[in-house]
Amino acid sequence: MNVFLPSLPGMARYFQTDYALVQLAVSLYLAATATLQLFIGPASDRFGRRPVMLLSFTVFLFGTAAAIFAPTIEVLLGCRLLQAFSAAGMVLSRAIVRDTVEASEAASRIGYITMGMALVPMVGPMIGGFLDEIYGWKAAFVLTLAFGVVTMAIVYFDLGETNLRRSSGLAAQFATYPVLLRSPRFWGYSLTAAFTSGAFFAFIGGGPLVATEMLGLAPSGYGIYFGIISAGYIVGNFLSGRFSGRIGINRMTLAGGLVSSGGILLALILFLAGFDHPLSLFGPAVFLGIGNGVTLPNANAGIVSVRPDIAGSASGLGGALQIGGGALLSVAAAALLGPDTGPYPLLFVMLFSSSAAVVATLVVMRLGEQGDGR
Repeated sequence: MNVFLPSLPGMARYFQTDYALVQLAVSLYLAATATLQLFIGPASDRFGRRPVMLLSFTVFLFGTAAAIFAPTIEVLLGCRLLQAFSAAGMVLSRAIVRDTVEASEAASRIGYITMGMALVPMVGPMIGGFLDEIYGWKAAFVLTLAFGVVTMAIVYFDLGETNLRRSSGLAAQFATYPVLLRSPRFWGYSLTAAFTSGAFFAFIGGGPLVATEMLGLAPSGYGIYFGIISAGYIVGNFLSGRFSGRIGINRMTLAGGLVSSGGILLALILFLAGFDHPLSLFGPAVFLGIGNGVTLPNANAGIVSVRPDIAGSASGLGGALQIGGGALLSVAAAALLGPDTGPYPLLFVMLFSSSAAVVATLVVMRLGEQGDGR
């Protein structure tokens, strides 16, 4: 998703089209990813994790190869929709972990997995920028194709089937969505993940404007400062992997939400006190990264643990709610910012989102105390 971002201006020139149209390569991909998760999860519960993963990555590889030779921007956007099938790796990795271990251990393992996944968005744009300068925009897609081939080989030769309790029919799996949507605990964990992601997506949507237009950072400076948040996220993932098994997913989720909220509140206080410096934004934002890194693996483990027998469906539906809710908050943050608003609309949206995640976690913990196993 990130590696080709520095190439967007070059792609607009190559296809002789508007930059806004080329940006659909990002937004359409996200929309397709959210939608596909609704189908990939149930399909894996019915047919198995391995076959669905292999089919999805076959489509992904075809779309990536076709993108390299796309003659028009419209064809390229269509290829990006096919690339969205890579969402199977994100959805089914959580379900595969839950197939093999209990909920507390699942949170620990998902924490380590997410820590590895966090490295790529951090270095992807840097690699893509160098590739674009040396070889042009197509080089990023060639690199993506190469990694896709490696991933396909790993899935084919190394991934065994972990779903040993397959459902009787695909229609029955889609029928599980109402069951999940009637589960208070599923909603609690899903809203926790959505609001936690929303605070970060809001920063993605409004942070560049605040950093460059209000704090005077160059785009390269924004990229350097953004590494602080990514580093915090990796630290949070490590803490999740290290302690979730002993402390429990609910308490870890609550702790992560409180850390995120505290960091955003600190940034708000610094700006209100007159410290208009990039570190007033990015310094406290490291706590947002840490909090998200702690919360998300545990919330995702909770999503797939409400009904372990339909973990794939739960992962897909929960992932769609998480990405969709987070994207809406990103749009809200960007829409509220203006030349005279300062950073406050962004910070208030982020604080609302992280605080809502804390409330959702407290509801889940309350349900647990009442013995509500739904």
